[in-house]
Amino acid sequence: MVEILGCLMSVLIVPSGPVDPATVRELPAGSRLRFGRGAPGCPVDLVLSHPGVSRIAGEILAGPAYWSLTNLSERAVYLVENAEDAGEFIRVDPGRVELPVPFEISTVMLLAGHETVSFQVFAPERQTLAPADVTGRPGDPTAPQFQLDRDAKYFLVLVALCEPRLRDGAMAGLPTVGQVAERLRPLPGCEGLTGRAVDFHIDYLARIKLQLGASEGVAARREALAAFALRFGLVRDADLAQLPPRPRPVAGAGS
Repeated sequence: MVEILGCLMSVLIVPSGPVDPATVRELPAGSRLRFGRGAPGCPVDLVLSHPGVSRIAGEILAGPAYWSLTNLSERAVYLVENAEDAGEFIRVDPGRVELPVPFEISTVMLLAGHETVSFQVFAPERQTLAPADVTGRPGDPTAPQFQLDRDAKYFLVLVALCEPRLRDGAMAGLPTVGQVAERLRPLPGCEGLTGRAVDFHIDYLARIKLQLGASEGVAARREALAAFALRFGLVRDADLAQLPPRPRPVAGAGS
């Protein structure tokens, strides 16, 4: 895990067991940290003890308001996932130098053989501008984009469709229209929701509201809609509060 407080960045490895405070690394702005498996003659600041990790795998550069990642591997692709919004991620190709990362809390994932080695990075809090005062400016106002009624049933369908990737990561599979209908039926007004009705809402969102164009097949339309909604932040973690509680696994199921 990496944490930045003010202009300091701390790197903390998150192992499968209890976190060891000795793994914490703090980087002042402008400082660099190399991570990897390490070896005699190849020292690293952050050791990732896995034979599938390069001896010198990468480098983190701390900035005052962001951090960047360099992939020093010859073949491995790294992923940086937004830990606050699992629908967002950045791919860092081999040899990519100082790729800026805009996320406040990130998970850096290195593919090591058939396993994944990861750690987190906490960056400085984002700096945002105050809303501009447009009163009195000449010309027509800018037309709003993606006007979605967040109280409409179609938005509930969109949230349920995107839920697995918001909760479980960008590689999670999408629910079928039948699974979306089942997920929403506990909500008032959704008791009789069918898969066919869900498909209608998905088609309405994709073709009319967001104008994504025609997609061949229900699965392709679901994929295009979810990818677009997550990429542009139309659905976020906070929207999951509109869904009913997730069903708890039945004890002994699958045994």
